[in-house]
Amino acid sequence: MRARRMRRVAAALSATVVAVLALAACSSTDGVAGGVGDAGYIAGDGFVTEFPDVAERVAPQPFSGPLVDGGEFDSSSLDGVTLVNFWYAACPPCRVEAPVLAELHAEYGEQVDFLGVNVRDGAAQAATFDEQFGIEYPSILDDASAQAQLAFTGIVAPNAVPSTIVLDAEGRVAARVSGAVTDTSILSTLLREELER
Repeated sequence: MRARRMRRVAAALSATVVAVLALAACSSTDGVAGGVGDAGYIAGDGFVTEFPDVAERVAPQPFSGPLVDGGEFDSSSLDGVTLVNFWYAACPPCRVEAPVLAELHAEYGEQVDFLGVNVRDGAAQAATFDEQFGIEYPSILDDASAQAQLAFTGIVAPNAVPSTIVLDAEGRVAARVSGAVTDTSILSTLLREELER
């Protein structure tokens, strides 16, 4: 009787370990973490990380890359408060939040730099997404070099797709939202806080 119970406990533990490893594999394969998304991968849960102590904020490393609509982007061109969104076209949460980001850009685009970082697509696929969702700010294609993704390593890695990072007026990381934003309230608050500093 006791041996049978021990076998059941061992089987349950094995199943749990397999499930955890499977989720971890999805996370590392897709570069995302958090709750399960519509496409069967792990996505961020909208968790917000803030860095309120300005003295302890750190700027990402310089990065560059080809723009979706042609030309080259260099992070040295960012001037003031900036919203950086990591995305790709087939990511269901990215499609959910795209209209929210378009709305935020319409409201704050004169005061805040907006930059998309496409982590998987080619120019044609990314441009189709931008047109479909009315995205008017630039995106760089980061799949080949991952320069933009690596620029934040050691500070606040964009380890979920989508991830949105707010940089303060000095170009330092002020906040990150891991996962899709479903309305403008969180990012509006974060942007206003930085604009009012």
